[in-house]
Amino acid sequence: MTDRLTSLMARGTAFLGSETAIICGAMSWVSERHLVSAVSNAGGFGLIACGAMTPALLDAEIAATKALTSKPFGVNLITMHPQLFDLIDVCNAHDVSHIVLAGGLPPRGSIEAIKANGAMVICFAPALALAKKLHRSGVDALVIEGMEAGGHIGPVATGVLAQEILPAMARELPVFVAGGIGHGEAIAAYLEMGAAGVQLGTRFACAAESIAHPNFKKAFFRASARDAVASVQVDPRLPVIPVRALKNAGTEAFTAKQREVAALLDAGQVDMGEAQLQIEHYWAGALRRAVIDGDVENGSLMAGQSVGMVTGEEPVAQIIATLMSEARAALERRAA
Repeated sequence: MTDRLTSLMARGTAFLGSETAIICGAMSWVSERHLVSAVSNAGGFGLIACGAMTPALLDAEIAATKALTSKPFGVNLITMHPQLFDLIDVCNAHDVSHIVLAGGLPPRGSIEAIKANGAMVICFAPALALAKKLHRSGVDALVIEGMEAGGHIGPVATGVLAQEILPAMARELPVFVAGGIGHGEAIAAYLEMGAAGVQLGTRFACAAESIAHPNFKKAFFRASARDAVASVQVDPRLPVIPVRALKNAGTEAFTAKQREVAALLDAGQVDMGEAQLQIEHYWAGALRRAVIDGDVENGSLMAGQSVGMVTGEEPVAQIIATLMSEARAALERRAA
């Protein structure tokens, strides 16, 4: 007999082609072949974080992931990447089934280029008006991610976005909820509100299969929710998307970086596009220092507020099993 959790997740699992409707969010340097394949093999849905990769690097990463899993996985592409259409071609050549477009509205022709090969397009909707616009544009599914998430964040909390968007959009297309989810109780609640599934990042960043440096993982184990703070915007002319990370010297360095870029903007030495690119490159470098090199003082420890629920290193399969068991128990309690 199908239990309530399985039936609530049925739309999400059918859309993703996975056993559970749990997506592992794309985290630069972390969501690579090892973690992605482990998540998909454990019944979740892994996403390769393309980030600033070149088409050749993405090509190699997809091939390497395919060698480690026969289960479905997707690729997360940043809309402002200068070679976005070349990256889409690489995904199409590998018959990647799902492509997530993140970091802004999809540029003209990008959705069509993905769908031409039969892949599903998933986009982030930070507001109801944008959710409706993306739906009209032909997007196949949405992720609504609240400000509790790690990395680049919007200004609205997950619970508010869920109340605003799910009643209006959940009947139209699959909607996955993300941001601050660290326990199966929350998964059960969002599924009952109409979500097709959920996306988690922070909980998977410290999985046994994650290549993140031991220092990076230890910083997560020591942290509480209040340690994951959002970056501050220094100059109103520099529209910097806030980033949530554990507070350290790297957080202060980012404030200094913004001042430096704002001064270049003042002097006319860079235009706005170049200024924003410099900020993005700063984050990519700072994140690499923390994740790969283990420099937890000066690197960027991007983490969501659910970091307090990450207390030790566990295999991905155990994380997914625990989340499912907690969600199932929560639904049973409510039914009783």
